[in-house]
Amino acid sequence: MRSPYCFIVEPRNGMRYDNISVFGNKKLIKSVSQEDHTATNRFATVVSAPLNYDGKIKTGDVLVVHHNVFRKYYDIKGREKSGPCHFKDNIYIIEPDQIYLHFQNDKWNAIDPYCFIKPIEKIQNDLLSLEVEEKQTGELFFINDELKNLGLNKGDLVSFLPESEYEFNISGEKLYRMRTRNITVKLTEWTQEN
Repeated sequence: MRSPYCFIVEPRNGMRYDNISVFGNKKLIKSVSQEDHTATNRFATVVSAPLNYDGKIKTGDVLVVHHNVFRKYYDIKGREKSGPCHFKDNIYIIEPDQIYLHFQNDKWNAIDPYCFIKPIEKIQNDLLSLEVEEKQTGELFFINDELKNLGLNKGDLVSFLPESEYEFNISGEKLYRMRTRNITVKLTEWTQEN
């Protein structure tokens, strides 16, 4: 089964939600709401690529996808529904712009126009502030081809537009997904005065 324009995927580990943490031999449910976007599974396995696709993503690759791909919701009458990506059983059809990263050759690769930023800790914590990260500042963690062509590299410190970050947890790292156009400045050094 192949689509002319879309990727066919299934949720990694067969689960729509990633809402259970394991501590020793105990399980902790982090969220019981099906509508909680923070608890949806964001990892998919490629079943097939589009018919005329000649890119890097291959059958069997693991992808990081949009948080709504596997999510269920309730319609206006309170009936449980699958989102528009659901095809049947555990099969989903997604557009290429719903893919942010793909895992191949033992590494994550960012898909244009998306990249991932690792937030940096505040250099000096204010006693009255609850913020622990520098605002709108981070380190390029997964870099796309667009940014490489602009001369940026993994590990570069950058500033980004407010409200452009979207939180993901990938391989135990808290990362912000954003678009290339949301990166505003490459910082040559970072001090509290910046």
